[in-house]
Amino acid sequence: MTPNSLDLLSLYAEQMLEVLEWLSSYGADPEGGVTRLLYTEPWLQAQQALTQKMREMGLEAGFDAVGNVFGKLQGNNLALKSVLTGSHVDTVKNGGKYDGAYGIVASMMALGYLKAAYGTPKRTLEVVSFCEEEGSRFPLAYWGSGHVTGVRSLAGASEIADLEGVTMLEAMQQAGFDTASVSEHPAKREDIGAYIEIHIEQGSVLEYKQKQIGIVTAIVGQIRLTVNVTGTSNHAGTTPMTMRKDALAGAAEMLALTERMALEEGEPLVATVGRLEVKRGTSNVVPGEVEFTLDIRHTDEWKMDAFRARLLAEFEVIAMRRDLHIDTTLNLHASPVAMHEGISAEIEAACDAHGFESMRLPSGAGHDAQLFGPICPTAMIFVPSRAGISHSPDEFTEPADLVAGFQTLIHVLYQYGYGGKVDEIL
Repeated sequence: MTPNSLDLLSLYAEQMLEVLEWLSSYGADPEGGVTRLLYTEPWLQAQQALTQKMREMGLEAGFDAVGNVFGKLQGNNLALKSVLTGSHVDTVKNGGKYDGAYGIVASMMALGYLKAAYGTPKRTLEVVSFCEEEGSRFPLAYWGSGHVTGVRSLAGASEIADLEGVTMLEAMQQAGFDTASVSEHPAKREDIGAYIEIHIEQGSVLEYKQKQIGIVTAIVGQIRLTVNVTGTSNHAGTTPMTMRKDALAGAAEMLALTERMALEEGEPLVATVGRLEVKRGTSNVVPGEVEFTLDIRHTDEWKMDAFRARLLAEFEVIAMRRDLHIDTTLNLHASPVAMHEGISAEIEAACDAHGFESMRLPSGAGHDAQLFGPICPTAMIFVPSRAGISHSPDEFTEPADLVAGFQTLIHVLYQYGYGGKVDEIL
């Protein structure tokens, strides 16, 4: 790079940090974190603001039919499929300001820098702000990337509801998206040649190993279930212990069993009950209905599926012994996905060129890249998370590491958009 381009890079790196802070103001909550749930007002304001920011940087920007925002830097060769980069704009409740947001901002600023420094690319480069990945409002995840890849559709959107009873379809309409005149797959793309996502690690490996950049080798498989346990509500004072059909007592036994079986299975399997709700629960009533979520992850799909089968079979045994009824709903089944070796090697080369310490590692968290892996070359870049904390207001990455990731991403996008790698992917 020339001295002038280095000055320009420093300017864009500084702006990248500022824009990341700016984005965290959309959905800022009193507890100090950020809450941007799918199709809520803070979410919509953030997506609209990002659209405007992309346009100010000279990108062709706008919404698709389900609320994803794309910013395009059009290339000269229209026969070449786009290289897409970005992440998700939604958060968990009271989450941090880096998860998802960093990937969007770093990608957007990278395209802005490349346009300013090198002009029109040979291959089209695009940034995306996916509308949803977390599954924090509705009991499903990857709504944004799922539509782009064709995994998700609008079928059933009128039956999926949040905790307030608002359906997915109603939420879309309230946010201004026309669901009446579109197909089941209104946002599916067939013109994406590769997907590259930059993200905070959400773990502590890079910090512990004192590495600036993580090159993701694979993303673990993930199963998300909702389990509903039904018994009989009854008076807490007049119902003998031996005559109760206590849904909460049964669910508690299932939760304890989940932990015990996961520990017995051993690493890398993990199983988590993240939400437990006693329906119409009061202090003087035997609980008649309980609902809880179950999250199972493993790098081996067969072992993940086998664990789920064994665990649910044991749940049935508990339910039968206690004279309870159990229903399970599968909300997500994402297979483990290996990352593309060619793009991963280019990320490693970028680290070597810039003098960044890097290492290869798997991702224990799910990401939008997981949905792209089966349909196009896909890769992920990680930057460290302090103490491995994520999904929390305490989420933090050192500015120097954010900038290192930003520079690495620019290097890789340049190679596939302008440089010697333009013809090496689909």
